[in-house]
Amino acid sequence: MDDYKRIWAYSKDNLMTAMRSLGFPDELGEAVAKNLGSPKAMDRMTSYLRNVRPSTPELVVDEMLAIKSVVDTWKARKESLAANAAYNDVLNYGFDTDDDDDYDIDI
Repeated sequence: MDDYKRIWAYSKDNLMTAMRSLGFPDELGEAVAKNLGSPKAMDRMTSYLRNVRPSTPELVVDEMLAIKSVVDTWKARKESLAANAAYNDVLNYGFDTDDDDDYDIDI
């Protein structure tokens, strides 16, 4: 098993343990883990569960949606920054950056 899968499994196990300790069904824990989708997001959710100890599934789902929203916003920002960097490269260097290849002449 590679490192990422092991980290993912560890984070999911911690999340499931925290959900069970609060009396929530495994199905809810599975759904939360699936929707969060990353070890960092699951770790953040686990921290919330252990510190806040929510009493209703609605509070758990509300926090899951808040964490997911933050992650989605971060991903969108990263994509925007990458697109902006590519656009700036086009403005600065043009579309064809391999100009040297156009002038290779074998005599």
